[in-house]
Amino acid sequence: MSTVPRPDLSTRPLQATCETTVNATPEAIFAAWTERFDIWFAQPGTLAMVPEPGQPYFFYNRDEWGRHPHYGRFLDLVANRLIEMTWMTGNGTSEGTEGAETVLRVELIPKGEATEIRLTHSGLVSERSRIGHQENWPLALRLLDEALS
Repeated sequence: MSTVPRPDLSTRPLQATCETTVNATPEAIFAAWTERFDIWFAQPGTLAMVPEPGQPYFFYNRDEWGRHPHYGRFLDLVANRLIEMTWMTGNGTSEGTEGAETVLRVELIPKGEATEIRLTHSGLVSERSRIGHQENWPLALRLLDEALS
């Protein structure tokens, strides 16, 4: 585990989880999360991302979803196995993470020709935010699967 400072989530126990299988290799999925977010989640032309622990990232999500800025920094990376990053979203309202620095953990487990993704989004500040992320992460991972297929 890296020595990058982590947010204190002790007063924010809410989390959203998602497990799915994507028809792509762990290498392709890792690259999509760390270098190619704009092929499936980020609006092309808005991505600024350096996949190294401690380094920040920024992007706007796809315009058709409404323009929401996403900010964070990488906490830990294990090539083709683990992506852990902070995740902040919102557009000045109670959308997204409501301005809170949350933690997104993405585990990649090879399953033959496919990869199981175990996603845990921790430190959410409200039940509304938890429900929104619980509903939206499976949809996002479906887009990832389509982009890599």
